[in-house]
Amino acid sequence: MQLIDGKATAAAIKAEIAEEVREIVAKGGKQPHLAAVLVGHDGGSETYVKNKVLACEACGFQSTLIRFEDDVTEAELLACVDRLNNDESVDGFIVQLPLPRHIDEQKIIEAIDYRKDVDGFHPINVGRMAIGLPCFISATPLGIITLLKRYNIETSGKKCVILGRSNIVGKPMAQLMMQKQYGDATVTVCHSRSKTLKQECREADIIIAAIGQPDFVTADMVKEGAVIVDVGTTRVPDATRKSGFRLNGDVKFDEVAPKCSFITPVPGGVGPMTICSLMKNTLAAGKKEYYR
Repeated sequence: MQLIDGKATAAAIKAEIAEEVREIVAKGGKQPHLAAVLVGHDGGSETYVKNKVLACEACGFQSTLIRFEDDVTEAELLACVDRLNNDESVDGFIVQLPLPRHIDEQKIIEAIDYRKDVDGFHPINVGRMAIGLPCFISATPLGIITLLKRYNIETSGKKCVILGRSNIVGKPMAQLMMQKQYGDATVTVCHSRSKTLKQECREADIIIAAIGQPDFVTADMVKEGAVIVDVGTTRVPDATRKSGFRLNGDVKFDEVAPKCSFITPVPGGVGPMTICSLMKNTLAAGKKEYYR
């Protein structure tokens, strides 16, 4: 069993990005600029945005954080998006989700200029990704594809089971794993209503678990030598931790790991790659790689 170290891989990629940014700036080019919009004080979102700011520093990017309180109106947020769309100094920006209930998330996502949509959530980017055109791919699926490639894990022709059908992970992951240029695999998507979920998992060469249920994948669901990618990050109470909780994956790690050829830990697996992928998208935005 080999552990897939997302933390070390992300650090290596950020160092590569920083080197490229140094070369761009040395040649008189523009330093990439990422802006983040944060609404309210959700603990998870605060941590995530803080880590994005630190990642920008590591990559040599300029970063801007724009804060709003929970009571911001939809109109105010749309006006902010419009300002960022028209700000030529900003290469890419994200509006951190989730948003308060009185704001229509989809309306905000669709208001973002798809050429600056480094989260890869705009319907134009989602559509282009689905048919294999160059675009910003959402960060978590891109991070997973990058990990599989960096660890030289064979995906072509393999049976891949994806647990979960969310717009952020499950659906785009299935699209990418199917496509010849990325996964080239035979893909099955399972979810809470799938009748043969356990049987599908037992036949899988690769399982990507993004179902949001701690310890959902157990040893009896995994065949010998399978590759396991655990996207789950659920906070579960833990009295031994200073914070009072720990992050738990969708996979029962201790019992599943001995059966695997490769497995990602939680934390330290997919999580660091998500932020690293956002940095890759921001660099691409700065270079106008996909959209001129």
